[in-house]
Amino acid sequence: MRMICGLTPPSSGSATVKGAPYGRIANPGRHVGVLLDAGAQHGGRTGRETLALTAHLVGVDRARAEEMLGLVGLTGKAGRRRVGGYSLGMRQRLGIAQALVGDPSVLILDEPANGLDPEGIFWMRGLLRDFADRGGTVLLSSHLLREVEAVADRFVVIAGGRVAAQGTKEELLTSPGGTVARGLDPDALGAALAAAGLTARRGADGAFAVDATAEAVGRAAAATGAVLLELRQASGGGLEELFLTLTSGAAEVLAPRPVPVQAREAVR
Repeated sequence: MRMICGLTPPSSGSATVKGAPYGRIANPGRHVGVLLDAGAQHGGRTGRETLALTAHLVGVDRARAEEMLGLVGLTGKAGRRRVGGYSLGMRQRLGIAQALVGDPSVLILDEPANGLDPEGIFWMRGLLRDFADRGGTVLLSSHLLREVEAVADRFVVIAGGRVAAQGTKEELLTSPGGTVARGLDPDALGAALAAAGLTARRGADGAFAVDATAEAVGRAAAATGAVLLELRQASGGGLEELFLTLTSGAAEVLAPRPVPVQAREAVR
């Protein structure tokens, strides 16, 4: 995310937002709202002063700052308090308001729900879902996988610096016929699945999540003499199970091979 926003130079590759590098977007705050670190706000300013300054810098009316204070629940005394006295949850709310002041069409957010209580997380989910439903794009990174699953349309899972899986919720979490297979020799089973052209993701425990029926997996193992210890339908445990399968230990993706991370225009 820092590379997308031009804060960290990439060793290779490039990133564009709305078709252009972030650094070349004129007045980017009017097009891209960014929240990467809520703790980076100036502690000596009040919440109202922070948003008023942001509104001035991006060229919108100060009334927009007041509107955003109301949207994130920081009106009254909260808006007059210095940011240095804010809790982490209040800083997150202020950071969201700051990202929205310029009325952008794209949001880039890193862990926006960090520090929020359950009510705040529910509020955040509704805010982001409403933004996307009105035609906006949100690129969101979070360790709260159930919240991500509830709000996101598309997922990208990165393991070891490479894209391990990406696609829509339907493509990744509701794959009919998905099978879990475990072999006496995991390497031999992996080779058998690859030889049969089956897409398989190997977890740290040696089990494979295979995008195929149990019959197809069994035939692939039998063709090479690979001994199966377990063969069952995938439980459909959601994004958390998929994430753990792909990233635990030395997780790897077989047939097709994972591709290097390629920054591209944020997808809704």
